[in-house]
Formats: sequence, structure tokens, C-alpha cells
Amino acid sequence: MRHIVPILTLLVTATVLAAQSPFPISESGLTINSHVEAGKPFTVAGERGVLLGQQEGTFEAWVLPVKLLSHFAITANVEGYSVPIDLNAAASEIEVFPDHTTITYSHIAFTIRQIMFAPDTAPDGTGAVVLFQIDSTRPMDLTFSFTPDMLQMWPQPNQGVPSAEWVAQGTTGHYILHTDLPNLTGAVSMPGAQSGIMAPYQEKPQVHPLELKLHYDPKRDADRYVPLLLAMGRTPETATNAALQAKLDSLASTLPQIYEAHAAKYVRLEQDLTTITTPDPALNDDLRWAELSIEQLKARAPSGEIGLVAGYYSSGDSARPGFGWFFGRDSLYTLYAVNSFGDFALTRAELDFLIKRQRADGKMMHEYSQTAAAVDWKSLPYMYAAADATPLFLTQMLDYVRSSGDLDYLRQNREAIQKAWAFETTHDTDGDGIYDNAQGTGWVESWPHGMPHQEIYLALFDQQASAAMADLSTLLGDTATAATAKARALTLTTKIEAEYYNSATHEYAFSHNPDNTVDPTRTIYPAVAYWNANTPGLAHPEASLRLWASHDLSTDWGLRDVAESDPVYDPISYHQGSVWPLFTGWASLAEYRTDHPLAGYTHLMQTANLTTAQDLGAVTELLSGAYFDPFGRSTSHQLWSSAMVIIPALRGLFGIDIDAPANTLTLNPSLPADWETATVHHLHAGTSILDLSYQRTGPNLTIRSTAVTGKPFRLITNNKAAHASTDGTTLTIPLPPVEVAVSQSLPLPGARTAQMKVLNQIQTPHTLTLELEAQAASTQTLKLRRNQPNLRLTAEGATIQADTLKITFPPGTSYQPKTVTLHW
Repeated sequence: MRHIVPILTLLVTATVLAAQSPFPISESGLTINSHVEAGKPFTVAGERGVLLGQQEGTFEAWVLPVKLLSHFAITANVEGYSVPIDLNAAASEIEVFPDHTTITYSHIAFTIRQIMFAPDTAPDGTGAVVLFQIDSTRPMDLTFSFTPDMLQMWPQPNQGVPSAEWVAQGTTGHYILHTDLPNLTGAVSMPGAQSGIMAPYQEKPQVHPLELKLHYDPKRDADRYVPLLLAMGRTPETATNAALQAKLDSLASTLPQIYEAHAAKYVRLEQDLTTITTPDPALNDDLRWAELSIEQLKARAPSGEIGLVAGYYSSGDSARPGFGWFFGRDSLYTLYAVNSFGDFALTRAELDFLIKRQRADGKMMHEYSQTAAAVDWKSLPYMYAAADATPLFLTQMLDYVRSSGDLDYLRQNREAIQKAWAFETTHDTDGDGIYDNAQGTGWVESWPHGMPHQEIYLALFDQQASAAMADLSTLLGDTATAATAKARALTLTTKIEAEYYNSATHEYAFSHNPDNTVDPTRTIYPAVAYWNANTPGLAHPEASLRLWASHDLSTDWGLRDVAESDPVYDPISYHQGSVWPLFTGWASLAEYRTDHPLAGYTHLMQTANLTTAQDLGAVTELLSGAYFDPFGRSTSHQLWSSAMVIIPALRGLFGIDIDAPANTLTLNPSLPADWETATVHHLHAGTSILDLSYQRTGPNLTIRSTAVTGKPFRLITNNKAAHASTDGTTLTIPLPPVEVAVSQSLPLPGARTAQMKVLNQIQTPHTLTLELEAQAASTQTLKLRRNQPNLRLTAEGATIQADTLKITFPPGTSYQPKTVTLHW
């Protein structure tokens, strides 16, 4: 624990400051430490404020929904050292903790640590806090410079550059940032600092950054922390100098209590949410970071509601901080992760947020800016632009009820469910019975062949939403609607096969046209057929699964949406070949649910490993389809990207499907062959909290459930050879006699795809066949596991060496195929 002595209000004396009691900053537990990489982003986000910057320490600061300042930078002049020092060029280390991020500036004469956190417990109208810890061998003068912005988040209009006023108080003071609006004013304070350049009115117009100048004397000021405090008023009453001064005083005087409550929230989260213990410590941590990343993307709407924003990234000179506003489909996808780690209150809050904005005809919202209430948002083409949020709302409502057992919430929102169902089933422009893109975009927002009429993506969600409506109606006691919805789901399954499946290529088309022609572009989109459990998936998935696992679609850092071999492929486009962790999550879950766990594990780990690749602790939005590098405008702290660590891990690898109303857990795990044990801690199932332990013992995998709180759940599985204990809390699942394990790691930045791909795996009682591809003439190694003793094992296409399998691929160029069959 580090002890901090804050400098408090602008009115206290140096004597009082020196006597201020320290308060602790936690530096134990979950942590990411890294050398600073210039240009890589960081995000410090909370419900009230956000800091978006680069690892060298520059940042922009938002008191949501207003950007107060940007281009924050630091220079130093050390006594007796005649060279001015650019601290941002001296940034050396970044440490990311759940509750704060620290950047360390290192020089032979000093060390300065920049500690940043975004407390939800801060006074209204304040945002993130930055604390500077200074340790110097000599006195020094520091200049903290920044550009004043006072930009309201898009699309609310802005009024130009703010004017700054320095309000002096004794030997220090603070800046007031005035706009042309009487109800929009900001304040920036650094107690103990003085103002820098302030061009007088008489001077010709010039642009200077604002400066906070601070003199540091190690004999006088050691062991203090210098805070940067931000405040903002958005009404005539809160935008006055006096009101802003009061906010700054309140924030400064309660910093110990604010941080203590802020840190305690993250301690509670880590205690309450689902975690895993596996032989892979990095994966254990990545899942925890993904949960916390989602928590950090909660924002408070002007109405006071809490909603999830899609993600944050530096806005540059704009008023758009990445996708820092509320999205329907982004949050609905993410709630599958939230349900998986057990924050049911967050799911309810987000569903309430969306239901409140459901259109009168039943359509669910697509996006809602943090300043939407201040403009005529509904007249703009965004709020209901996409069609997929409506079926996703129905499938998510079922997922929430199955996970939580909250039938009361289902009954309370019966009307919203029925309206969404009515909209979806009455908007079919070509009469083929399938909800189509005429009601908004399905997935793509632009397409080389012209906008698609009906994407397989949307058709598959229509089918799954119909199946979900049947189950929801059954739970509501509405047998008539249940029967209608079930029949519609079956009809849609047949129609999708008829309209989209090509028996010659054995693949599924991207879209279908009213004249019964199709766009055959090879894509990832059919993978969403497996998004929801207990739905039929694709009738002919084999060719699609091979495609998704192959180098044609699968890079070493995730899944492209369009095959590299397709004529429309463009690796740096938004929709025609870039890599999205979202797509990688779709594919991983599909692969686990179709008994292709080697490819499923590869794709899960590609996303999990991105946790420490860019914005530390978060997963980025999209990357190049050709080289391992995120897009320049990729939202680096992205909501559903982090969700794609959690969902394939808990629902795919651990095989967990909760049915709280039925009091059952269906478990179909696919643990890597080199894992002996694993544990899922604090799994939330209904009102119970369970621990699941997975243990390999000879030819079996034994899973035991222990109720931490609440009633036990009955364990079941799809494996007909499995055995359950009498009380239903232990499940023994036979393992195949032979298994192999693959490894996965991210390549170096800028690399092309080069790693081996597992296209297919076929298990019989006495054989395991692997269809692989790898770089020509390369030799690949797989770990080999025998689950039965004294097994006589032979290999075709590979060499067995103790517990490894050596495979040499044919000569040639690029990727070459190889089939390996193990016999016993």
C-alpha cells in the first residue's frame, strides 16, 4: 500500500498541508506492468469521468459528457540542470490496476508518478482525478500544459474555443473555462500551482496552451501528492464561479474517502464476480480484466440512469471519444458475458435503459448519445438504424431469465417483449417470412455489391429470437404464442437452409435477394447460428467450420469477417476483411458447441491475449486483416470485445449452460488436454452461488459442484455415457482415449498470419484424425495425452516422440495441408 498526502483546497496553508494524514492507494492483486510504448492508448473510465491518453502520459479529460481539456503534457526544469526536460519523452513504466493506472516518468534527477482514477463516488459535476507524486534530488519547476476544450459530446452543438480566467487565491488559484453558454463552464485546479501564459486582451489574437506552474522543493514538499482536479457546471446555477469553487473544494477535501470507496468497489467486484483458476495464470487474469473492463464502461445518462457505452478512445480534435455512447446491440451481446459472471443488477439496469427507449412500434434502439437528450435525437438517423437489436433483445431476455431465474422481471416486461416480437414478425418486405434488412442494417453498414436485402446474420437471429420467444411465452404461461413462435422457429430453420445453403460448395451465402439470387461472399456471419444454446445451428456446418478455422479467415490474432480469397476482401476496411474480436468470439463459441475445441481454444486465446496487447486491461475493437496491428481509429477499450473473452471461456471451454428456472446446469466442457484441473469460482446461477471443480482422473473428467450460498443445482450433460451422482452435484464424463493440445500466442506487431491452423478434428472410438494446415516445410509440435494406460498408439502423417506429436508439412509456398490420424 502506498500512502498519499493530498494537497487539499485552494484556501489552506502549507502548514496545514504538511500535517495532512496520508491515505493508502492499493498496489496489490491484479496488475499489468509494462514498459511504456509511445502512441499506445490507455483508458481510465468511470460513470462520471474519463481520461483517454497515450502511455507516454498525454491525455484528454472528460467530465461526462464534456471534454474539458486535451493535450496534457509536462515539462521540468531542475535547479542547476540547464536543460529543460520533456517528461512525456521520459515516461518509462505503466502500471494498470483495477481501480487506477500509474505512469512513471524517470530521469537521473527525479521520478514522478502520475496516478489516475475515475471514481463514481466523486461529487456530481466532477470527473477523474490525477495525483502526481514527485521525488527529486533538487528543487524543480514543473509546467503542466493543456488545451482547454469545453466540447460537449457529439452531436450537441459547441460554441467555439473557451476563454480562460485565472481565479487567484493567495499564492495559488484555479482556471475557470468560460464558454458562450451561461450554462456551460469548467474549472481546472492544481492546488499550490500558479498560472502560466495568459495573453492580455490588448494583445493580438494568439493561441497558447494553458499552464499550471508548480515549484517543488524536496525539503518542503516530499511525500505529498499534487492533485489535478476537474469540475464542470451544465446549468446556470452550477456553472458559476462560486459553484465550481465549491465543487473543487468538496472534491479536494474528501479525496481520501472518495478513493477509499472507489477502491472498495473493485474489491467487492473481485470477490463477487465469477473467476477461474486454471493452469494458465494469464487466462485467469484476462477473464477478470474483461469483467472489470465492462464495469468501467458504465456511464450515467443525463436522466440519471446507468447504461453501458460501446467503448472509449481518444477523440483528437473532435467531440467523439471513440464510441462513447449507448448502443443497443453492443450491450445486448455483452449482457451474455454479464449474465455469465453474475452481475444481474447490471443486466437489469441495461435492459431497463433499452426498454425505456423502445420505439412505440416495438423496435429496439441502436444508439443513443450521452448528449442525445439535448438535441432532437430522433430526427437524426441513428437511434433505430440497425435491425438486429430487436431479435437480440428477445434472445437476451431469455438468457437473463435462464441465468438469474428472475421470472418477476420477465412478467414486469411482458409488454416490451410482446411489442418487440410483433415488430419482428410483421416486418418482412418480400414476403418470404424472414425479418429483413429493410428495417435497418443487419450487420454491414456498407457493401461493395450494394446494401444487402436480407443477410444470413439477421435471418439466423430471427430464427433464434423465435425460439427464444417460444421459451419466454412458456414461462409466461402463454401457450398460444409459445406454439406460434416454436412453429415459426422451425419454419425459419428450413427456409434459411433453402435460401442460403449451396449444396455444390457446401457453404452458406452472405445475403439473399428478393429475386432468389444470393451474394456468395464467404464470411464469418453464419457462425452466429450457434450464439444461443439449445438452438439447431446449421444443418451443414462442416465446410463453414473448416473455412473459419483456416488461414483464409483466421489470422493469428482473430477472425476476419470476409475470406482473404474473396474478391471483395479488403483487410483495412471496416466490413470487408478486418479482424474483430467480436467475430472471433462468435467463431470460438460455434466451434466449442460443434465439437471443434482445438479451433475454439485457439480463437478464445487470440482474444484473451489481446488484453495486454494495446490498451492494457481491455480488448480493442478491430485490427487489420493482413497485419497484426489495430486500426488507427479502433476503439481501444471496447465493450463487446472484452465480452468475447468471457463468453467463449465460460460457455465454451467450461461448457456451462444455466437454466435457473429448472435448477439445472448443463455442462459440456472441452478442457485443453494439458490441463489436469480447473475451477470456476462464484458461478451465479439463479439466487445460488456455486463453485465448479474440474478434475481429470484417468479416463474420466469429474466435475463437482459446491453451493457457496443458496441451493445446489443438478448437473447434467449431453454426453450419454456420463454418470451423475445420486444428489446430482457430481458429474463423471468419459474422456477420449487420446487427446492433443495446441498452443497459441500473438505474433510480433506487423506480422502476417503464419501459425498452424486446425481445420477439423474427428474422434472415433479408436482414432483421432486432425486436418491441419501450416507454413510449407515447417515442423509443428502438438502435445499428446493418453487417458488410458498402456495404450498402443500409432500415427499416420506424424511422428510420436514421448508425449509430443511432430508434424512436418509439405514443401511449397504459403500454407500447405496435412492430415494426421492417430490409431490405438
